[in-house]
Amino acid sequence: MSEITAITPQVKDKTRCNIFIDGRFCCGLTLETTVRNRLKVGQNITVEQLNEMQLESEKETAMDKALRHLTATAKTEKQIRDFLAGKGFLPAVCDYVVERLKGYNFLNDSDYAKTYASFASKKKGSRLIRMELRAKGIDENEIDGAIGEISVDDELETAKILLEKYLRGKQIDGLTLQKACRYLLSKGFAYETVKDVIKELGEIEEE
Repeated sequence: MSEITAITPQVKDKTRCNIFIDGRFCCGLTLETTVRNRLKVGQNITVEQLNEMQLESEKETAMDKALRHLTATAKTEKQIRDFLAGKGFLPAVCDYVVERLKGYNFLNDSDYAKTYASFASKKKGSRLIRMELRAKGIDENEIDGAIGEISVDDELETAKILLEKYLRGKQIDGLTLQKACRYLLSKGFAYETVKDVIKELGEIEEE
């Protein structure tokens, strides 16, 4: 059994304090954790007890940071995990926060994928959208569901709009159409979709 010899506020974060055991720094805790556990100078306590309190304190801190990170825009589970890991939180703490956020429905990869695909489909093709959702850590089944809500007609219409913008002010010839084809492919449209929207203007020159 050790003795708490000092409890001092942290200089950079007024919501946390430093706990000293037997004259030496032991750990940092949130003020809420310190008050809830009624810690005070002169109190006897074990290092194991403080470790448990520190874990709970870290969960609270991580939860607060995650919620603030979610304020600006929606995030995926992977993005939250990467954010917390980058802040130095342990995997167990990340697991705790993610499950809490999912329980509150603040994290929902299925909804995120559908919303993202709906907006992105106005300026890019489903292949590129699929790649971007994969990079964000979305499960393949969730991606399939989101991509499945993009109709063939909507994708063709988006490709036509992008093609019109690309060709504006350009001379329409075989070379230009070839470049337009590469442009639309880079936007994530399937080759068959690209051919369908370009064929009214002429044949694509194969390289």
